[in-house]
Amino acid sequence: MNEDRGTTGNEERRGASRTRAVRAGRRTVEVHRPDKVLFADDGLTKADVVGYYRQVAAAMVPQLRDRPLMLERLPDGPGGPHFMQKETPRHYPDWIRRTTVTKEGGTVTHTLCDDKATLLFLADQACITLHRWLSRSGSPGRPDRLVFDLDPPGRDFETVRDAARRVRELLDQLGLPAALMTTGSKGLHVIVPLDGNSDFEASRHFAGRFAEVLAERNPDTLTTAVRKKARGNRLYLDVQRNAYAQTAVAPWSVRPTAGAPVAAPLTWEQLDDPAITAQTWSLRDVTSVLQQVRARPWARVPSRGRSLRAAHRRLDALR
Repeated sequence: MNEDRGTTGNEERRGASRTRAVRAGRRTVEVHRPDKVLFADDGLTKADVVGYYRQVAAAMVPQLRDRPLMLERLPDGPGGPHFMQKETPRHYPDWIRRTTVTKEGGTVTHTLCDDKATLLFLADQACITLHRWLSRSGSPGRPDRLVFDLDPPGRDFETVRDAARRVRELLDQLGLPAALMTTGSKGLHVIVPLDGNSDFEASRHFAGRFAEVLAERNPDTLTTAVRKKARGNRLYLDVQRNAYAQTAVAPWSVRPTAGAPVAAPLTWEQLDDPAITAQTWSLRDVTSVLQQVRARPWARVPSRGRSLRAAHRRLDALR
C-alpha cells in the first residue's frame, strides 16, 4: 500500500493476516485480502486502491454525496469478472445510506457515498470505479449537472482539446460556467453546474440543441451523428448521459484498465499543456494525483448552479 501501508502497529499486524483495519472518521473498515493483486501488470493491490481512496476522500466525497451511484466492481481486477452494480446488496452495513428511485417496471435501491468510511468499504468490495447520477437523491428527476462527453475519433487527443475549447466558448456566450475533467479513459468531460430547477427532459433537450449549434459552427471537426459511419473523422458531441438514471464517472475515480488511470479534474489552463492526456494521472504515481488534488483545480467553478432558462433563450437567439 502506498502512503497508508503500516500507518499503525495494529494495521501492520492485521496486514499479515487476511484482513486489515483502516480508520475512517468514527468508523473502522475491514479490508479483506489487502495484498490481493488487482492490477497485475502494475502489481497494484487492493490495499493500494483502498489507500488511494483514503487519501483523496476529502476531495472526492463531496462530489459523491447524496448522489445515487452505479458501482463498477471487478473482484479480480481487469480481465476478471466485471459487474455494473445498481442495487445495494443486503449484506452492506446499516450505516451506509441508500436511496430508492423509480425505474421502468419497479424501483432500485442505489448506494449513496456520503463519507470516507463508505468510500473505503466500497473499495474493499472491489468497487474500482464509481459512476454518479447527475441528480441528487432528494430530487432524482432534476439534474444539477450537465455533461458533455468528448472522446477522440482516433488517437489524436488534440481533437479533444479543440472540442473542449469550443464547448467552453459557447457556454461562455450563454452565461454558463464549466468544469473540465479527464475521464481516465479516452477523453474529457465538460461539466456544467445547474440549479436543479429543470427536469431531465429540459436538460437533455438543451444539451442536444447546444451540440447542434456547435456542430453547425464547426462542420469539419464536430458532429452530432449517432452512427459512427456518418461521423468520419469528426468528434462526436455526446450528450447521451443527460437523461434520468444515466451516470458519469465520478471525479477522482480509478478506471479499471492497465495502469489504474484516474478521472482527474483540470483547470482550463491545464488544457493547453501538451503533456496532459486522458490518462495522465494514475495509481502508478499517486503523489502526482495528490498534487493535483491539492491544487484544487475546480476552485473557481461556482458552487451555485445556473438556470437553463436564460441559457435557452440566448441559444435560441444565436440560431
